[in-house]
Amino acid sequence: FLDTSKQAIGMLFIHFANVYLSDLTEEDPCSLYLINFLLDATLGMLLIYMGVRAVSSLVEWQQWESLRFGDYG
Repeated sequence: FLDTSKQAIGMLFIHFANVYLSDLTEEDPCSLYLINFLLDATLGMLLIYMGVRAVSSLVEWQQWESLRFGDYG
């Protein structure tokens, strides 16, 4: 439930941001949504990947056993 609600809130935020930006720029809302989606799917995923790698390296360096990704005992 929490994961689904987080995604729904994020989608609502993106929707209203696109509507607001399209009013400011007089652009087609669909093209802004496509640009936003492509940026999220490329740069957003790259930032998430780099963040996970950085945290994973920190966890390995500090030897925090309970915080290892994918190790559930």
